[in-house]
This record gives sequence, C-alpha cells and structure tokens, in this order.
Amino acid sequence: MSTGIEALDILAEQFARLPGIGRKSAQRLALALLEYSDEDIQAFVSAVGEAKAKIHRCPICQNLTDREVCPVCANAARDKSVICVVEDARAVMAFERVRSYNGVYHVLHGLISPMSGITPDALTLRELLARLQDDTVKEIIMATGATAEGEATAMYISRLLSPLGVKVTRLAHGIPYGGELEYADEITLSHALAGRRNLE
Repeated sequence: MSTGIEALDILAEQFARLPGIGRKSAQRLALALLEYSDEDIQAFVSAVGEAKAKIHRCPICQNLTDREVCPVCANAARDKSVICVVEDARAVMAFERVRSYNGVYHVLHGLISPMSGITPDALTLRELLARLQDDTVKEIIMATGATAEGEATAMYISRLLSPLGVKVTRLAHGIPYGGELEYADEITLSHALAGRRNLE
C-alpha cells in the first residue's frame, strides 16, 4: 500500500519484513517513528545497533545472550542432566516464564523443513551431540512445537540420539497441534512439561 511518499514507503517496507507485522501495522510503525524527536530516533537506532553488536549465541546451549555464557548455563543450581531442546530463543523465554523447569536448554535455531530448504545441517545438532560426550546428560526433552516440522525434527533427533542411550522424551500435547510455544500460557506449558512421554 503506497503512500506516495517514497521514504515513508521504504521505512514501512523495512518494518513489514519483521515477523508478525503486516502492511498496515508496518505503516503505523513508520508513521509513529516519524513523530519521534531526533534524540528518540538516535536512541532507537543505537538500541538496534547495540543489540546487534552485543547479542550472540551462548557457546554451550546456543541461546541468545549478551554475556560470555547465558544466565541459564552459568547457573550452578540448574540440573545439567536434563536438556530441553527448543526451536528458538522465544521458546526458552516462554519456559522461563513458567518457572517450573530447572534443567538447561539447547536452541536449534530452526526446524527441519524440506519445503523451505532447511536440512538437519542447518540446525545446531553438532553442538547438541557435543554436549552428550561426558555422560552428564540423562534426558533430552523434545520441546519443538506441535507442527509437522516440529514433529519431524523431534523424530529425527530421537533417531539420531537412540544409539547413545540417552532417554528422549516429548512434551505432552497440552499444546495444540499447529500451536507455537511462545503463545502458550503458563498452565498449558506446565502441564505439557509434567506429561512428557518417551519418544519412540
């Protein structure tokens, strides 16, 4: 939807590239940004640049962090024998809001999706396998979403890990098929964690 103002349209197009932002929302965001003072614009630009410069993947779990190691991996009180495997950092945030999981995480940064050209090599599976070398890990919880891609990824990882003798479980389906973890409420996530099952 063109406004006839080229610079405004270009700005709105950049917002529209963000997930969950449609054309109308993008245009509203672009217009709102134009109302900012020069100082507010500079603060906005600085925040984006600083986040991009400082945030990186934790070398252990691959979650996003601005520290050397993420707070979960650095916490000695967390149970390092249980790893919850999730698609992205948003899922970690969802679980941490629940406050009923005391294990650690592994972030895949995607799901296997042949239709989208995402193969297992694009995920952080090598890093996951490296974490299983010292026999500390006793259980892997597959917490990918209840979608076709989430199920395919969970089954692939289960088969990959089966020769290693690690228990692999799957979240109970209190989460609806086709649902995304980031939109699940705390009670649903708690029930899904409590009702996890062996992945066969």
